[in-house]
Amino acid sequence: MSLTEQLDRLAAFEPAPYPVVSLYLNTQPNQHGRDSYQTFTRKEFKARQQTYPPNTPERDCLNRDLERITRYLETELQPSAHGVAIFACDAGNLFEAIQFEAPVEDHWLFIGDQPHLYPLARVMSQFPRYAAVLANTHATRILVIAQNAVADTQSIEGVKTRRTSQGGWSQARFQRHIENYHLQHVKDVIDALERIVTRDGIQQIVVAGDPVVLPLLREQMPKHLAEKVVDELNVDLAASSNDDVVKAALESMKKLNERTDREKVEAAVGAYRAGALGVVGPDRTLLALTNGQVDELLITASLAKLGTLKRTPAAAMAVANDAGFAQPAIEPVAAGEAAQADVGTVRLADELVTKAQQTGARVTFIEDASLLEPYGGAAALLRYRI
Repeated sequence: MSLTEQLDRLAAFEPAPYPVVSLYLNTQPNQHGRDSYQTFTRKEFKARQQTYPPNTPERDCLNRDLERITRYLETELQPSAHGVAIFACDAGNLFEAIQFEAPVEDHWLFIGDQPHLYPLARVMSQFPRYAAVLANTHATRILVIAQNAVADTQSIEGVKTRRTSQGGWSQARFQRHIENYHLQHVKDVIDALERIVTRDGIQQIVVAGDPVVLPLLREQMPKHLAEKVVDELNVDLAASSNDDVVKAALESMKKLNERTDREKVEAAVGAYRAGALGVVGPDRTLLALTNGQVDELLITASLAKLGTLKRTPAAAMAVANDAGFAQPAIEPVAAGEAAQADVGTVRLADELVTKAQQTGARVTFIEDASLLEPYGGAAALLRYRI
Protein backbone atom coordinates (compact mmCIF):
# COMPACT_ATOMS: atom_id res chain seq x y z
CA MET A 1 0.00 0.00 0.00
CA SER A 2 1.37 3.41 -0.97
CA LEU A 3 1.85 6.22 1.53
CA THR A 4 -0.91 8.19 -0.21
CA GLU A 5 -3.34 5.30 0.24
CA GLN A 6 -2.40 4.99 3.92
CA LEU A 7 -2.95 8.71 4.42
CA ASP A 8 -6.35 8.49 2.69
CA ARG A 9 -7.37 5.59 4.91
CA LEU A 10 -6.32 7.39 8.09
CA ALA A 11 -8.14 10.55 6.99
CA ALA A 12 -11.33 8.49 6.61
CA PHE A 13 -11.19 7.34 10.26
CA GLU A 14 -14.24 8.69 12.08
CA PRO A 15 -13.57 10.61 15.34
CA ALA A 16 -13.86 8.16 18.23
CA PRO A 17 -14.99 8.61 21.87
CA TYR A 18 -11.84 6.71 22.86
CA PRO A 19 -8.19 7.81 22.76
CA VAL A 20 -6.55 7.68 19.33
CA VAL A 21 -2.76 7.55 19.63
CA SER A 22 -0.59 9.19 16.95
CA LEU A 23 3.13 8.61 17.51
CA TYR A 24 5.99 9.86 15.32
CA LEU A 25 9.56 8.88 16.17
CA ASN A 26 12.95 9.79 14.77
CA THR A 27 14.64 6.37 14.95
CA GLN A 28 18.08 7.45 13.74
CA PRO A 29 20.87 6.68 16.23
CA ASN A 30 22.14 9.61 18.28
CA GLN A 31 25.73 10.87 18.30
CA HIS A 32 26.72 7.91 20.50
CA GLY A 33 25.24 5.37 18.08
CA ARG A 34 22.28 4.57 20.33
CA ASP A 35 18.56 4.84 19.74
CA SER A 36 17.07 7.73 21.70
CA TYR A 37 13.36 7.18 21.11
CA GLN A 38 12.94 4.58 23.89
CA THR A 39 13.60 7.22 26.55
CA PHE A 40 10.89 9.40 25.00
CA THR A 41 8.31 6.60 24.77
CA ARG A 42 8.91 5.28 28.30
CA LYS A 43 8.57 8.74 29.84
CA GLU A 44 5.68 10.04 27.75
CA PHE A 45 3.62 6.83 27.67
CA LYS A 46 3.59 6.76 31.46
CA ALA A 47 2.76 10.46 31.71
CA ARG A 48 -0.11 10.24 29.17
CA GLN A 49 -1.62 7.17 30.84
CA GLN A 50 -1.92 9.16 34.06
CA THR A 51 -4.12 11.76 32.35
CA TYR A 52 -6.97 9.21 32.34
CA PRO A 53 -8.52 7.85 35.56
CA PRO A 54 -7.63 4.20 36.29
CA ASN A 55 -10.20 1.46 35.65
CA THR A 56 -12.06 3.48 33.03
CA PRO A 57 -12.77 2.30 29.46
CA GLU A 58 -10.62 5.14 28.08
CA ARG A 59 -7.62 4.22 30.28
CA ASP A 60 -7.96 0.51 29.49
CA CYS A 61 -8.12 1.24 25.75
CA LEU A 62 -5.08 3.51 25.95
CA ASN A 63 -3.11 0.93 27.95
CA ARG A 64 -3.74 -1.74 25.31
CA ASP A 65 -2.69 0.64 22.53
CA LEU A 66 0.54 1.69 24.23
CA GLU A 67 1.43 -1.93 25.03
CA ARG A 68 0.89 -2.92 21.39
CA ILE A 69 2.96 0.01 20.17
CA THR A 70 5.79 -0.94 22.54
CA ARG A 71 5.76 -4.54 21.27
CA TYR A 72 5.83 -3.32 17.68
CA LEU A 73 8.84 -1.08 18.32
CA GLU A 74 10.69 -3.93 20.06
CA THR A 75 10.01 -6.63 17.46
CA GLU A 76 9.09 -5.13 14.07
CA LEU A 77 10.98 -1.87 13.63
CA GLN A 78 13.56 -2.34 10.85
CA PRO A 79 17.16 -1.24 11.61
CA SER A 80 17.22 0.66 8.29
CA ALA A 81 14.21 2.84 9.21
CA HIS A 82 14.97 6.50 9.89
CA GLY A 83 11.51 7.21 11.25
CA VAL A 84 8.22 5.58 12.12
CA ALA A 85 4.60 6.71 12.50
CA ILE A 86 2.11 4.60 14.44
CA PHE A 87 -1.63 5.20 14.81
CA ALA A 88 -3.64 3.13 17.26
CA CYS A 89 -7.12 2.96 18.76
CA ASP A 90 -8.07 -0.48 20.08
CA ALA A 91 -11.74 0.48 20.40
CA GLY A 92 -11.81 1.64 16.79
CA ASN A 93 -9.91 -1.37 15.38
CA LEU A 94 -7.12 0.94 14.27
CA PHE A 95 -3.45 0.00 14.19
CA GLU A 96 -1.41 1.44 11.34
CA ALA A 97 2.40 1.54 11.34
CA ILE A 98 4.49 3.27 8.67
CA GLN A 99 8.28 3.02 8.58
CA PHE A 100 10.21 5.72 6.73
CA GLU A 101 13.49 5.82 4.88
CA ALA A 102 13.13 9.59 5.18
CA PRO A 103 13.89 11.09 8.59
CA VAL A 104 11.19 12.33 10.96
CA GLU A 105 12.46 15.63 12.33
CA ASP A 106 11.43 15.12 15.94
CA HIS A 107 9.41 12.92 18.26
CA TRP A 108 5.66 13.61 18.38
CA LEU A 109 2.97 12.08 20.56
CA PHE A 110 -0.60 13.25 20.18
CA ILE A 111 -3.67 11.65 21.74
CA GLY A 112 -7.05 12.85 20.55
CA ASP A 113 -10.21 11.60 18.89
CA GLN A 114 -8.71 11.04 15.41
CA PRO A 115 -5.29 10.46 13.81
CA HIS A 116 -2.84 13.38 13.87
CA LEU A 117 -1.91 13.62 10.17
CA TYR A 118 -0.08 16.94 9.78
CA PRO A 119 3.43 15.40 10.24
CA LEU A 120 2.63 12.48 7.91
CA ALA A 121 1.40 14.80 5.18
CA ARG A 122 4.52 16.91 5.65
CA VAL A 123 6.81 13.91 5.11
CA MET A 124 4.92 13.21 1.88
CA SER A 125 5.37 16.85 0.81
CA GLN A 126 9.09 16.93 1.69
CA PHE A 127 9.89 13.59 0.06
CA PRO A 128 7.45 13.02 -2.81
CA ARG A 129 7.42 10.02 -5.11
CA TYR A 130 9.07 10.82 -8.45
CA ALA A 131 11.06 9.17 -11.25
CA ALA A 132 14.67 9.72 -12.30
CA VAL A 133 15.67 8.71 -15.84
CA LEU A 134 19.42 8.12 -16.25
CA ALA A 135 20.04 7.52 -19.93
CA ASN A 136 22.70 7.07 -22.53
CA THR A 137 22.31 5.75 -26.08
CA HIS A 138 22.37 2.05 -25.17
CA ALA A 139 21.62 1.65 -21.44
CA THR A 140 19.14 3.45 -19.20
CA ARG A 141 18.11 3.19 -15.56
CA ILE A 142 14.74 4.45 -14.36
CA LEU A 143 14.62 4.96 -10.59
CA VAL A 144 11.43 5.47 -8.62
CA ILE A 145 12.41 7.58 -5.61
CA ALA A 146 10.19 7.84 -2.55
CA GLN A 147 10.90 9.00 1.01
CA ASN A 148 14.46 9.94 0.04
CA ALA A 149 15.36 6.41 -1.13
CA VAL A 150 15.14 4.26 -4.26
CA ALA A 151 11.87 2.33 -4.11
CA ASP A 152 12.19 0.61 -7.50
CA THR A 153 14.66 0.33 -10.39
CA GLN A 154 14.20 -0.71 -13.99
CA SER A 155 16.99 -1.13 -16.54
CA ILE A 156 16.49 -0.84 -20.29
CA GLU A 157 19.27 -2.22 -22.46
CA GLY A 158 19.79 -1.28 -26.09
CA VAL A 159 22.42 -2.15 -28.67
CA LYS A 160 25.90 -0.90 -27.87
CA THR A 161 27.27 0.62 -31.08
CA ARG A 162 30.75 1.37 -32.40
CA ARG A 163 31.95 4.87 -33.18
CA THR A 164 33.25 4.12 -36.67
CA SER A 165 32.15 2.00 -39.62
CA GLN A 166 33.79 -1.30 -40.42
CA GLY A 167 33.48 -3.33 -43.59
CA GLY A 168 31.98 -1.93 -46.77
CA TRP A 169 29.43 0.47 -45.31
CA SER A 170 29.62 4.15 -46.20
CA GLN A 171 29.95 6.47 -43.24
CA ALA A 172 26.54 8.10 -43.97
CA ARG A 173 24.79 4.72 -44.12
CA PHE A 174 26.57 3.57 -40.98
CA GLN A 175 25.53 6.77 -39.17
CA ARG A 176 21.86 6.25 -40.09
CA HIS A 177 22.13 2.69 -38.83
CA ILE A 178 23.51 3.91 -35.48
CA GLU A 179 20.85 6.63 -35.20
CA ASN A 180 18.10 4.02 -35.69
CA TYR A 181 19.48 1.98 -32.80
CA HIS A 182 19.59 5.09 -30.61
CA LEU A 183 16.05 6.06 -31.56
CA GLN A 184 14.70 2.60 -30.83
CA HIS A 185 16.38 2.61 -27.43
CA VAL A 186 14.83 5.99 -26.57
CA LYS A 187 11.40 4.71 -27.62
CA ASP A 188 11.85 1.67 -25.39
CA VAL A 189 12.81 3.98 -22.50
CA ILE A 190 9.74 6.14 -23.01
CA ASP A 191 7.47 3.07 -23.13
CA ALA A 192 8.92 1.84 -19.83
CA LEU A 193 8.64 5.31 -18.27
CA GLU A 194 5.00 5.54 -19.37
CA ARG A 195 4.19 2.28 -17.58
CA ILE A 196 5.99 3.35 -14.40
CA VAL A 197 4.32 6.78 -14.31
CA THR A 198 0.89 5.19 -14.73
CA ARG A 199 1.51 2.42 -12.20
CA ASP A 200 2.98 4.63 -9.48
CA GLY A 201 1.03 7.83 -10.07
CA ILE A 202 4.25 9.76 -10.73
CA GLN A 203 3.76 13.52 -11.06
CA GLN A 204 7.39 14.65 -11.38
CA ILE A 205 10.33 13.38 -13.43
CA VAL A 206 14.00 14.35 -13.47
CA VAL A 207 16.31 13.26 -16.29
CA ALA A 208 20.03 12.95 -16.85
CA GLY A 209 21.81 11.84 -19.98
CA ASP A 210 24.61 12.32 -22.46
CA PRO A 211 24.49 15.03 -25.17
CA VAL A 212 23.25 12.53 -27.76
CA VAL A 213 20.34 10.97 -25.90
CA LEU A 214 18.85 14.04 -24.19
CA PRO A 215 17.71 15.74 -27.43
CA LEU A 216 16.16 12.43 -28.54
CA LEU A 217 14.31 12.10 -25.25
CA ARG A 218 12.93 15.64 -25.56
CA GLU A 219 11.90 15.02 -29.16
CA GLN A 220 10.20 11.65 -28.62
CA MET A 221 8.59 12.21 -25.21
CA PRO A 222 4.82 12.74 -25.49
CA LYS A 223 3.41 15.97 -24.11
CA HIS A 224 1.79 14.45 -21.01
CA LEU A 225 5.17 13.04 -19.92
CA ALA A 226 7.21 16.07 -20.98
CA GLU A 227 5.02 18.28 -18.76
CA LYS A 228 6.12 16.20 -15.74
CA VAL A 229 9.84 16.76 -16.37
CA VAL A 230 10.99 19.32 -13.80
CA ASP A 231 14.77 19.29 -14.21
CA GLU A 232 17.80 17.83 -16.01
CA LEU A 233 20.41 16.63 -13.52
CA ASN A 234 24.12 17.23 -13.99
CA VAL A 235 25.52 13.87 -12.85
CA ASP A 236 28.22 11.56 -14.22
CA LEU A 237 26.15 8.52 -15.17
CA ALA A 238 29.10 6.16 -15.33
CA ALA A 239 30.44 7.13 -11.90
CA SER A 240 27.20 7.88 -10.02
CA SER A 241 25.62 5.41 -7.61
CA ASN A 242 21.92 5.37 -6.82
CA ASP A 243 22.68 7.31 -3.62
CA ASP A 244 24.45 10.01 -5.66
CA VAL A 245 21.41 10.30 -7.93
CA VAL A 246 19.00 10.50 -4.97
CA LYS A 247 21.10 13.27 -3.40
CA ALA A 248 21.25 15.27 -6.64
CA ALA A 249 17.55 14.75 -7.32
CA LEU A 250 16.57 15.81 -3.79
CA GLU A 251 18.58 19.02 -4.14
CA SER A 252 16.88 19.67 -7.48
CA MET A 253 13.43 19.10 -5.97
CA LYS A 254 14.18 21.46 -3.09
CA LYS A 255 15.12 24.25 -5.49
CA LEU A 256 12.01 23.57 -7.54
CA ASN A 257 9.83 23.73 -4.42
CA GLU A 258 11.37 27.02 -3.31
CA ARG A 259 10.34 28.55 -6.62
CA THR A 260 6.90 26.97 -6.92
CA ASP A 261 6.01 27.63 -3.27
CA ARG A 262 6.37 31.36 -3.82
CA GLU A 263 4.45 31.19 -7.10
CA LYS A 264 1.57 29.27 -5.53
CA VAL A 265 1.25 31.63 -2.56
CA GLU A 266 1.32 34.65 -4.87
CA ALA A 267 -1.34 33.01 -7.07
CA ALA A 268 -3.64 32.30 -4.10
CA VAL A 269 -3.22 35.82 -2.65
CA GLY A 270 -3.69 37.45 -6.06
CA ALA A 271 -6.80 35.40 -6.78
CA TYR A 272 -8.26 36.24 -3.36
CA ARG A 273 -7.67 39.96 -3.89
CA ALA A 274 -9.36 39.74 -7.29
CA GLY A 275 -12.33 37.82 -5.95
CA ALA A 276 -11.29 34.82 -8.05
CA LEU A 277 -10.16 31.26 -7.26
CA GLY A 278 -8.18 31.82 -4.08
CA VAL A 279 -8.64 32.23 -0.32
CA VAL A 280 -6.27 33.15 2.49
CA GLY A 281 -6.38 32.67 6.25
CA PRO A 282 -7.22 29.56 8.31
CA ASP A 283 -10.92 30.47 8.65
CA ARG A 284 -11.65 31.02 4.94
CA THR A 285 -9.46 28.05 3.99
CA LEU A 286 -11.25 25.71 6.41
CA LEU A 287 -14.64 26.87 5.15
CA ALA A 288 -13.60 26.30 1.53
CA LEU A 289 -12.38 22.80 2.46
CA THR A 290 -15.65 21.91 4.18
CA ASN A 291 -17.45 23.04 1.01
CA GLY A 292 -15.20 20.89 -1.21
CA GLN A 293 -13.95 23.95 -3.14
CA VAL A 294 -10.22 23.51 -2.59
CA ASP A 295 -8.00 22.27 -5.40
CA GLU A 296 -4.72 22.77 -3.49
CA LEU A 297 -4.18 23.52 0.19
CA LEU A 298 -1.15 25.68 1.01
CA ILE A 299 -0.13 25.28 4.65
CA THR A 300 2.90 26.43 6.58
CA ALA A 301 5.57 23.82 7.32
CA SER A 302 6.09 25.46 10.72
CA LEU A 303 3.28 24.50 13.06
CA ALA A 304 4.16 27.40 15.34
CA LYS A 305 3.35 29.81 12.49
CA LEU A 306 -0.18 28.51 11.92
CA GLY A 307 -2.75 30.96 13.20
CA THR A 308 -5.97 30.20 15.02
CA LEU A 309 -9.56 30.55 13.89
CA LYS A 310 -10.82 34.11 14.38
CA ARG A 311 -14.33 35.14 15.32
CA THR A 312 -15.33 35.60 11.70
CA PRO A 313 -18.41 34.54 9.74
CA ALA A 314 -16.23 32.12 7.74
CA ALA A 315 -14.93 30.46 10.91
CA ALA A 316 -18.44 30.24 12.37
CA MET A 317 -19.79 28.58 9.21
CA ALA A 318 -16.85 26.16 9.02
CA VAL A 319 -17.28 25.07 12.64
CA ALA A 320 -21.06 24.80 12.21
CA ASN A 321 -20.43 22.37 9.36
CA ASP A 322 -18.14 20.24 11.53
CA ALA A 323 -19.40 19.75 15.06
CA GLY A 324 -16.60 17.27 15.82
CA PHE A 325 -14.00 19.99 15.39
CA ALA A 326 -15.78 22.33 17.79
CA GLN A 327 -16.44 19.62 20.40
CA PRO A 328 -13.80 16.86 20.27
CA ALA A 329 -14.90 13.48 21.61
CA ILE A 330 -11.64 13.18 23.56
CA GLU A 331 -9.72 16.03 25.19
CA PRO A 332 -6.42 16.08 23.28
CA VAL A 333 -3.01 15.83 24.97
CA ALA A 334 0.42 16.15 23.35
CA ALA A 335 4.13 15.57 23.94
CA GLY A 336 7.30 16.20 21.95
CA GLU A 337 7.15 18.68 19.08
CA ALA A 338 3.33 18.66 19.10
CA ALA A 339 3.39 20.01 22.67
CA GLN A 340 5.32 23.09 21.55
CA ALA A 341 2.23 24.41 19.76
CA ASP A 342 -1.17 25.22 21.17
CA VAL A 343 -3.40 22.12 21.18
CA GLY A 344 -6.03 24.06 19.26
CA THR A 345 -3.46 24.89 16.58
CA VAL A 346 -2.48 21.23 16.26
CA ARG A 347 -6.13 20.25 15.85
CA LEU A 348 -6.66 22.99 13.26
CA ALA A 349 -3.62 21.76 11.28
CA ASP A 350 -5.02 18.24 11.36
CA GLU A 351 -8.45 19.42 10.32
CA LEU A 352 -7.07 21.29 7.32
CA VAL A 353 -4.97 18.32 6.17
CA THR A 354 -7.70 15.75 6.84
CA LYS A 355 -10.36 17.74 5.00
CA ALA A 356 -7.98 18.13 2.05
CA GLN A 357 -7.42 14.36 1.90
CA GLN A 358 -11.14 13.64 2.20
CA THR A 359 -12.01 15.97 -0.68
CA GLY A 360 -9.16 15.05 -3.03
CA ALA A 361 -7.31 18.36 -2.67
CA ARG A 362 -3.54 18.44 -3.06
CA VAL A 363 -1.57 19.46 0.04
CA THR A 364 1.55 21.62 -0.32
CA PHE A 365 3.65 22.56 2.68
CA ILE A 366 5.26 25.98 2.30
CA GLU A 367 8.75 25.62 3.76
CA ASP A 368 9.46 29.36 3.93
CA ALA A 369 7.15 30.31 6.77
CA SER A 370 7.41 34.03 5.94
CA LEU A 371 5.42 33.52 2.71
CA LEU A 372 2.20 32.56 4.52
CA GLU A 373 2.84 34.30 7.85
CA PRO A 374 0.85 37.46 6.90
CA TYR A 375 -2.15 35.23 6.17
CA GLY A 376 -2.13 33.06 9.30
CA GLY A 377 -0.18 30.18 7.75
CA ALA A 378 -2.87 28.86 5.41
CA ALA A 379 -4.28 29.61 1.97
CA ALA A 380 -5.81 27.69 -0.91
CA LEU A 381 -6.28 27.62 -4.66
CA LEU A 382 -9.91 26.82 -5.48
CA ARG A 383 -11.74 24.71 -8.03
CA TYR A 384 -14.74 27.03 -8.03
CA ARG A 385 -16.34 29.83 -6.04
CA ILE A 386 -19.67 29.82 -4.26
